[in-house]
Amino acid sequence: MKLKDIQTWVTVPPTGIGGSFWVIVKITTDNGISGIGECYGIPVSGDIACSMVEDTFARFVEGERPQNVETLFRKIYSAGFTQRPDISMMGVFSGIEMAIWDILGKATEQPGDDLIGGLFHPKLRTYTYIYPKNLGRDHWTTDEAGDVYHDGDAAAERAVEYVEMGFTAVKQDPAGPYSFQGGRELSMHELSRSEYSVKRIREAVGDRADILFGTHGQMTTSSAIRLARRIEPYDPLWFEEPCPPDQVEAFAKVACSTTIPVATGERLTTRVEFHQALKAGVSILQPDIGRSGGIWETKKIACMAELFNAQIAPHIYCGPIAHAAAAHVAFSSPNFLILETIQTGFHEDILLKPLTWENGFMLPPTEPGLGIELNEATLERHPYQTGGRLHLEMCQTPLDSANQRLQSELDD
Repeated sequence: MKLKDIQTWVTVPPTGIGGSFWVIVKITTDNGISGIGECYGIPVSGDIACSMVEDTFARFVEGERPQNVETLFRKIYSAGFTQRPDISMMGVFSGIEMAIWDILGKATEQPGDDLIGGLFHPKLRTYTYIYPKNLGRDHWTTDEAGDVYHDGDAAAERAVEYVEMGFTAVKQDPAGPYSFQGGRELSMHELSRSEYSVKRIREAVGDRADILFGTHGQMTTSSAIRLARRIEPYDPLWFEEPCPPDQVEAFAKVACSTTIPVATGERLTTRVEFHQALKAGVSILQPDIGRSGGIWETKKIACMAELFNAQIAPHIYCGPIAHAAAAHVAFSSPNFLILETIQTGFHEDILLKPLTWENGFMLPPTEPGLGIELNEATLERHPYQTGGRLHLEMCQTPLDSANQRLQSELDD
């Protein structure tokens, strides 16, 4: 059995939940078995990302045995004389690698988790972001229920609704936006607003649910420590990516300064970078399987975390293919903590049979491979326009400590 053909799509989720677009990969073998994968967050236009996937397949993958996952990883990890963690190439490889594991599962008639250790957990605890109830194309805008991203009272009301749906953890990141400038010192107002949001959610959900406090690397070390002290009384399960992801020593200082477990990983790739995070004192790793190196590399990251008594909580801000792949790693990993999840109509529509939940817990796919199949017609009805937005984008103007844009000053 040899890997023969590749097909790619870029599809646009109508609500914007899960990113501006998803890069979907389909690989077919010379004996007719097909597998699907998904690349996360390649920082170029969607059509260019597809070209990168197709070029990489032609150079390194076409004609190989699907069993040679280690060989393929080393070839692509080292592509172009790099041989180091590379966000773009590992995003490309991750989608290809998922599709290969899907093929291997179908060829052996086994679900993916059976190939990487077996089903350790019978079901997975999941969490959700606190999203607005009524989602339009730009879900960051407010609706009639209030601004759940910045209004603590609205967030608390929505959190209760999620808990009543069965979720035992909810996440919010009220200290945005996220600027390209890197870490900044939050104002007293921003610190107080973030604290109030966590306080109101805790009052609303009590001990029925954990609170996951997300940030996206926008703080200086000192600001992160100040905020952590503010929210400690409300016992969040984690303090996520408080400093820019390239500031590993900053993570170490924050981890030593708070009782809240520090989490990070959505912008890291391969076990090299996750090892650095573990050594810095990060106790919850959040690999995104569409970027971290695929199923096998993410399984290695999970195993490595056990040696540090750390847990994994896979990041999911993507489509359902990466979601399913991350679930297989989670089902087979003893140190799994919780899985991010997104449930929208479009996530279900691009699959012939959607992933399944029961009272806030994800149930294991039982079909061979990833256990899912694409609805290709749905993908083709939601195409990406050439040169459109990136999967995710940061604020492209500097911000002051009160999160006010300084572009007008730059223009003067």
